[in-house]
Amino acid sequence: MSIHEKLVKIFEYALNQEETGKSFFQHSLQRMGIGAAVSAFKRLIEEEEKHILFITKILEDLKRGSKIEAQIQEDMPMEQTNYFTEREKSEFLQQCVEGSMVPDVTVFNTAWLIEKDLSEFYEKMAKSTGGKARKALMMLSAWEREHERFFREYRDKLSEVYSKMPWGG
Repeated sequence: MSIHEKLVKIFEYALNQEETGKSFFQHSLQRMGIGAAVSAFKRLIEEEEKHILFITKILEDLKRGSKIEAQIQEDMPMEQTNYFTEREKSEFLQQCVEGSMVPDVTVFNTAWLIEKDLSEFYEKMAKSTGGKARKALMMLSAWEREHERFFREYRDKLSEVYSKMPWGG
């Protein structure tokens, strides 16, 4: 398999994974019981759409037989993943305690695993490539690491809250 064919396969897989993540976030909206969590997931869906667009542009270049265009990297700056304001964070955790929002914990844990796996995939593939493909994969890895950090933080906080709850009265 040529390097070009390998890059097409890598980015096709990446596109599929990003679409799967977006779908998970969209379906998770129905399970979320707290407004702040719903808002955060809506923002994440928007970011996943940007990742999909970014990867789609790269694939279009590769499938035309050309190299990845330089301007693609500058078109998609990484935004801060501050999905909750400090007030929303506090309200979210308090509502979880009051409402025993176990589905939220499950969703946040699953989302963390999705983002973690994807950031690791991008990083691994970047190490096996060079040039603009490597740069694009490292950008994607950094974006996913930010998502991973967000979900890990909430997964850990929610797990801690639930571990300290007086279950059974």
